[in-house]
Amino acid sequence: MSEHESEFPVDHRLGTVYRVGGGLVGLALVIFGVIGLVDKLPYFAVDGQSVLGLSSNGLLSIVSVVVGALLLVAALIGRNLAAHTNVTFGILFLVSGLVNICLLRTELNYFGFKMQNVIFSFVVGLMLLTFGFYGRVSGKSRNAQRTDEPAPEPSQP
Repeated sequence: MSEHESEFPVDHRLGTVYRVGGGLVGLALVIFGVIGLVDKLPYFAVDGQSVLGLSSNGLLSIVSVVVGALLLVAALIGRNLAAHTNVTFGILFLVSGLVNICLLRTELNYFGFKMQNVIFSFVVGLMLLTFGFYGRVSGKSRNAQRTDEPAPEPSQP
């Protein structure tokens, strides 16, 4: 084991667990979206219909399938792609929760969100951020490695 590897957490195997966690979130989104599409939900209904305890419409079903598929592919590929994808979608889920909480009960609620969808967005966003950031520091990512090169000396005038 090199001296760089000794600086990383001992539980390297958790990197795989968190990558798989992102894939399972993706699988859940695909299932949610497919059920909505099979039910032929109206695409822009502001008052969504219940699918697996969440409110949905056709547009949200399509977005769920696409995002879920991207998370699944990233989890299968792994490495930096899984970490970057999980962090990116984690941030997007948090932003979605914030935006959609403002749009509840308005005509701009294009995804048919209700409060349970907002809470789901926050929870999934935090989970994906955790999965992604752990993947960045677990030693599985080349960008997470540090070097022992000394910092450059500041130049004096």
